Amino acid sequence: MTETPPDRLSNDPRSPHYDAALLERGIGIRFKGVERRDVEEYCISEGWIRVAAGKALDRRGQPLTIKLKGEVEAWFKLPDAE
Repeated sequence: MTETPPDRLSNDPRSPHYDAALLERGIGIRFKGVERRDVEEYCISEGWIRVAAGKALDRRGQPLTIKLKGEVEAWFKLPDAE
C-alpha cells in the first residue's frame, strides 16, 4: 500500500469506489480547513465531499447525502501494516 490515500473513496459497499482495506486503516478528511468525521464519500481532484443530510433516508433505507464543494485533504490515520 502507499502512504497517499486514493483520489476518491466511499464507505458504501455498493459503490465502485469502496475499499474495505483502506477504510480499516482509517482515513482522515479535512474539508475547507476543518476536520470532518461525517464524510460518506470524497473526491480530492474534483473538490467535493458527500455527507448525510440529517436523519433522512431514501426509499432503500440509505441516508440521503448532499454534496459540498471546496478544498479536500485526506490522510491515513494508521500507518501501513506490511
